[in-house]
Amino acid sequence: TTKMIDEEETSQEVNEKETVVSQEDSMVSQDLVKSTTDLEISGKAAIDVKDINLWYGQIQALYDISIPFKENAVTALIGPSGCGKSTLLRALNRMNDLIPICRTEGEINYGSINVLDGDTDLVELRKKIGMVFQKPNPFPKSVYENVGYGVQLHYKPTRQQLDLVVEKSLKKAAIWDEVSDRLHELGTALSGGQQQRLCIARTIAIEPDIILMDEPCSALDPIATAKIEDLILELKKDFTVIIVTHSMSQAARVSDYTGFMYLGKMVEFGETKQIFENPKNELTETYITGRFG
Repeated sequence: TTKMIDEEETSQEVNEKETVVSQEDSMVSQDLVKSTTDLEISGKAAIDVKDINLWYGQIQALYDISIPFKENAVTALIGPSGCGKSTLLRALNRMNDLIPICRTEGEINYGSINVLDGDTDLVELRKKIGMVFQKPNPFPKSVYENVGYGVQLHYKPTRQQLDLVVEKSLKKAAIWDEVSDRLHELGTALSGGQQQRLCIARTIAIEPDIILMDEPCSALDPIATAKIEDLILELKKDFTVIIVTHSMSQAARVSDYTGFMYLGKMVEFGETKQIFENPKNELTETYITGRFG
């Protein structure tokens, strides 16, 4: 079932790849854009990307990207469509492996392992680095079964233990009050915003360290979006959150650090306040002020 959902999402990544390839209207020559080496954070990195290069077949999509993702913080990845944000996000838990023509070089250091090593246990990796997709994708099962599915798969809990995990996860995802009397109804019967919070509950139920979010609010209305943003701010108390977003205002509201990407390169990285109020790179300023993108 997990593989089926993963494969459903690869079409979005292939579309991004095609956008990267066809960016002929870019404002700046590819050769003039460089990935930054100014990568300071105040504290420990939960996962640390070093000199990542990624190709789709013969076409390079990511160039010399390094970025530390601070533990128990929210990092936003911003940039125009096709700049490689989702490609980088999906590299962190090897989701790009589902695209046969994709090849990645470099290091993604998580704990004591390099995620890109050939002997990495991908099931264990994706348990610890969970993903919430752009489009809510609950299983065609009950609310209870949606949250409990991964827990049963990985931990074999008793029914009483599972009840506790389901309730705790739904509360952490700020949806318990809305579904506590609907646990045995189909998750697909919920509203779009509720489905997305259900998917977040499903992700956190298996106790990941890191949660990846690929434009989690793009398909939601403003009220549902506000609830997800409030939830993200709560989640960073227990998890490291990395979010891809096209919304400058959303990045400014929810993130502690921001990375601006363009043409497959990490143009600038820093604390969100600095990026939005005093960017060091002229290209960053041009983007966040809306003059392109």
